[in-house]
Amino acid sequence: MRPEPRRNRRVGPEPTASAPTPDPALEAEPLAPEPVYPTVRPRHRVRRRVLALAMCLLVLGGAVGAWYALPIRTVTVSGNAHLSAQEVKALAGLSPDFGWLYYGAWRARGLLDSPWVASAVVTRTFPDRVQVQLTERQPRARWRQPGGKIVAVAADATVLPGARKTESLPLIEGWGPNRVNEVLGLLDALARYNVQSVAYTPTGLTLKVANRRVWTGDVQALLKYAGSISMYPNSEISIYPWGVSVQE
Repeated sequence: MRPEPRRNRRVGPEPTASAPTPDPALEAEPLAPEPVYPTVRPRHRVRRRVLALAMCLLVLGGAVGAWYALPIRTVTVSGNAHLSAQEVKALAGLSPDFGWLYYGAWRARGLLDSPWVASAVVTRTFPDRVQVQLTERQPRARWRQPGGKIVAVAADATVLPGARKTESLPLIEGWGPNRVNEVLGLLDALARYNVQSVAYTPTGLTLKVANRRVWTGDVQALLKYAGSISMYPNSEISIYPWGVSVQE
């Protein structure tokens, strides 16, 4: 007998388990919030804050006490000629109601606001003394400003208001670019010749020395041949980079 042929059997998908049906009673019940407990700070932290506050109050009280217990009682001013002692004290911020312990360069810096003060040394001596030693600028020449006003100037060209007894100082005047600094340096270099005045222009300088005039278009040439000023005491002199011209 012939064997029966094998037949393919169609197999369907396996049945899946159905999801459980939620219980309506459980869904309707709200979740209770978690309990909140108050924060309790450790005692050592509270103590630290109290101690810090107490220290701040102690330091503040000591600072206020030092202000009133150590006032500035004695002020000594030296080196001043034009400025009075009271003007120096006012510029330096020195007053009896200011605490000695807190006085310093930041307050004394007002001295440099005055054109007369070239430098200052301020020394504190415990418990209540302050000494101010000034170096004042000195008038070196007179300068006729472009508007015609004559003012005194120091060696660094600082204008010194209120300068007295300056009639005998050399007079600087001129037109064009300002050459006051250059002329002041020239006056120092030629101090031995007693220059009475200097007039400047963009092209040269005219010096009045005694009863004669000296002209130059080059300052370096003037310094090089400056000896000719005394060699020709009664002549007009013109000084050039290549030599000296003398007019009788």
